[in-house]
Amino acid sequence: MALSRAHRREDVNFWPGFVDALSTMLIGIVFLLSVFVLGQFFLSQEISGKDTVLDRLNRQLSELTDLLALERAAGKEAKDSLALLQSTLTTEQAERSRVQGMLDSVNGSAPAQLAESQKALEAEKQLSARAQTTIEMVNQQILAMRRQLAALEEAIGAAEAKDKESQTRIAELGSRLNVALAQRVQELARYRSDFFGRLRQVLGTRPDIRVVGDRFVFQSEVFFDAGQAVLKPEGRVELDKLGAIIADLGREMPPDIPWILRVDGHTDNRPIRSAQFPSNWNLSTARAVAVVEYLVTKGIPADRIAATGFGEFQPLDVANNDEAWRRNRRIEFKITER
Repeated sequence: MALSRAHRREDVNFWPGFVDALSTMLIGIVFLLSVFVLGQFFLSQEISGKDTVLDRLNRQLSELTDLLALERAAGKEAKDSLALLQSTLTTEQAERSRVQGMLDSVNGSAPAQLAESQKALEAEKQLSARAQTTIEMVNQQILAMRRQLAALEEAIGAAEAKDKESQTRIAELGSRLNVALAQRVQELARYRSDFFGRLRQVLGTRPDIRVVGDRFVFQSEVFFDAGQAVLKPEGRVELDKLGAIIADLGREMPPDIPWILRVDGHTDNRPIRSAQFPSNWNLSTARAVAVVEYLVTKGIPADRIAATGFGEFQPLDVANNDEAWRRNRRIEFKITER
């Protein structure tokens, strides 16, 4: 038992001392690191402060350089202005010398120039007197022209007033004339309607006689043979009926209605070149004239009837067949105005 105690005494634990030594060493290292970090911080602050001061100094140096350049430019401008002023002063001195010489020369010749000036003044006075006389004459002429102009304006005003009155009367006469013409047209339309009605009653409904608009249309075969302009007997019979109606209607119409019976001749578009009729115009005109001459013999006044030839140029049917050619060969009667 005594041996076991002795053995425990000899078994000493060194670990706590080692830990204490290691902790002390770590604390010292941390302290040194903290001192180093603080030194780096203060050193960086010092360096950044020096950089700021250096930048400020550079800016001040730049501003001083700009000011020096401006001062140099201002000095150059001042030198240029001084040179210009010196040049101007020299010029002024030369001009002053020249004017002084001129004054000296004028003072030497002043009496002669004074005499010439007096002569010139007298001449100017005479000229002014003549000019004044001329001005008075021109003023009188202007006054006379103004009087003439006033008289002309009065005459023009009177003429304009008369013209307005004339225009008003012309407008009234034109309105009356239009009314009268409208009345005559209405009367003519009424008689034309009466003419159509009577003609329908007399001629009846025949396929070779049609009403187209305001015209009575007879096929040419009713009055003429093919290619001829001599009235056939049966055509004369139809014209006798037509002439009697027109003659009666003419006696009923007031004499102041300017009516006229127009007889229009038309052909088809097939050319005709005979010795008697060189063209369709000749044939259509000859047929219209034949009808007109016959109606005049039946009592229609010659100044109330007219013949017109249209040839093939006013077709009713533009086709090229027998039916179209038959329709286009026609004699038309129309009551109209001269």
